Amino acid sequence: MVSPGKVEIGQGIVTALAQIAADELDIDTGRVQMVRASTTRSPNEGVTSGSLSIQQSGRALRYACAEIRQIFLSAASDRLGVGIDALDISDGIISGPGNVRTSYWELAGEVSLDRDATPGATPKSSTQRTVAGNSVQRLDIPDKVFARPRFIHDQALSGMLHGRVLRPELSAAKLVDLSEGGTRAIAGLVAIVRDGNFVGVVSETEDGAEAAMKALRKAATWSAGETLPDENRLAEWLKAQPAEPAAIDKKTAPQAGEKKRTIRRQYTRPYLAHASIGPSCAMAKWTGDRVHVWTHSQGVYFLRADLALVLKLPVENITVEHMEGAGCYGHNAADDVALDAVLLAKAAAGRPVRVQWSRQDELSHAPFGAAMAIEIEANLDAQGEIVDWRHSIWSNGHTARPGRAAQPALLAATELANPHPRYIATNPPQANGGGADRNSIPLYDFPSWQIECHRLLTMPIRTSALRTLGAQGNVFAIESFIDELASERGEDPIAFRLRHLRDSRAQDVIRSVAKRANWKPDKRAGIGYGVGFARYKNTGAYCAVIAEVEGAEDISVKRLTLAVDVGEAINPDGVINQIEGGAIQATSWVLKERVRFDSQHITSNTWTAYPILRFSEVPDVEVELIRWPDSEPLGAGEAAHGPVTAAIANAVFDALGVRVRDLPITRDSLIAAMESAL
Repeated sequence: MVSPGKVEIGQGIVTALAQIAADELDIDTGRVQMVRASTTRSPNEGVTSGSLSIQQSGRALRYACAEIRQIFLSAASDRLGVGIDALDISDGIISGPGNVRTSYWELAGEVSLDRDATPGATPKSSTQRTVAGNSVQRLDIPDKVFARPRFIHDQALSGMLHGRVLRPELSAAKLVDLSEGGTRAIAGLVAIVRDGNFVGVVSETEDGAEAAMKALRKAATWSAGETLPDENRLAEWLKAQPAEPAAIDKKTAPQAGEKKRTIRRQYTRPYLAHASIGPSCAMAKWTGDRVHVWTHSQGVYFLRADLALVLKLPVENITVEHMEGAGCYGHNAADDVALDAVLLAKAAAGRPVRVQWSRQDELSHAPFGAAMAIEIEANLDAQGEIVDWRHSIWSNGHTARPGRAAQPALLAATELANPHPRYIATNPPQANGGGADRNSIPLYDFPSWQIECHRLLTMPIRTSALRTLGAQGNVFAIESFIDELASERGEDPIAFRLRHLRDSRAQDVIRSVAKRANWKPDKRAGIGYGVGFARYKNTGAYCAVIAEVEGAEDISVKRLTLAVDVGEAINPDGVINQIEGGAIQATSWVLKERVRFDSQHITSNTWTAYPILRFSEVPDVEVELIRWPDSEPLGAGEAAHGPVTAAIANAVFDALGVRVRDLPITRDSLIAAMESAL
């Protein structure tokens, strides 16, 4: 049994970790039982985020299993009277000269693994591995294909009740009055729970909970909310807010080049929703002063820490157990709904309570990915070469996950009669990849640069981690600007990039994608081709993309060709799945997605108002995986988003001659870009 601290959120991590364990232990993957994360039995590996699961958990598991293998070989040597070097292992059977043999299970009673790992273990070399590096069927897929209950949404605990929570449509409105009479008459109602501005119902059935919630909504009176920014002037608003400035990086040229002119451009991205297909869901059960929570949170230990703060309980009284949910790749409402379930379960007399948010809740109250305004300017010499580069970012922080501070970051914690203050999103340090500043330091070899970030200290629209954090916005800005500079010089954009890169692996992915996509086909009316490149966090996977788009009434992306270097690929098919999924999600962000709001509330609270890419609009995606089996694995999950975004934007310019610097690229943004170019 393997119980990692990282969790399955649709990225195939359970399968890849099983492959690593099977390889180091010399057993079939079918013998590896993966146990979902729980605060009662799993190591605390923080949050499953940042494309770090293989790099962190995978590396730890590889070394632990290598040591376990040696422990059992030593025990087998003692039992069989054969030197360790003369022993082999095949699917758990340990054999030696003269047909002597034993096995892991025969030796299990003699070997205790209840000990700390030591640093002396040596994992297998890449040439000795027979499982890692090969595509295998994902362990989680059969249940999902054959509709066996695997997602938390499909679980049913014995005696389970159903809960719903009432929240205002207006941002930060307060509950003024609540008439409960009509709600109490609804069949199956178990309890109405109110604590300050937190209001919910508990019912015997889900339909009953929905009916009670509708009745309660009609009976509630709310105050006015707080004023939201003007969604059509976001860059202006971001730059005008109180902010914490930070110098991210500075590089000084040994000898300053002569500046002949300066080019300055601004790029923006809107607030983005996680828009999980399945809304957030959790279950909770109280037993005396102890509570058990089932959740699809990406960080069970961090969620437990915040629950302890809110409930004023010692952490050992709280068990948080992971169950799979609809993928979100970031901080959606999974943690918030867990606290909702815990607060409602207090009124359930020891029975478990299941709470599922509505689509409207999910698109209105869950944290969003932060809007960004990015200015880049470059000083150029007489030949149009870059002599200095400056990059400035204005954005809310990109993480407000629970468990990171002395105050909780959970929504209901701000609604209680004795409320906790709203947690203002922060940015991880650059050593951890950064937040709004992620991927803002160029990988290109420019003579000098200055990178700065302004983190907003106000947050009328709630923000936290969304896949890639600030990398999507920064790569979009950098790679668009690079294209503009290449165009100014009349230079091929791929040649321009290669000329400014020293990293040979970066050059390799660009050359590979150019060859695979046959860069650059003959020009056709309305068809455009664009390139984008980045190394995620400047320390992770390399990804280069060529996009083919068609501009008619709307922009459609026809084909995405990607080349990716993730170092050692444990499950190549799984890596390609992640790159394909990231490419399609990024296409949806670029063409469709934008959180909409007026001065008082979020208006994009349905699929109609917050459209995502349809199956009929999905481009052909082709991925070339560059293999480095002897190098360390590099996370794949978030590598594609920035390069795909930039490649599409650059292809739009190639197709229509219009440079769109404000995402998403819609008919309206194209018209606005045309008008500004006049």
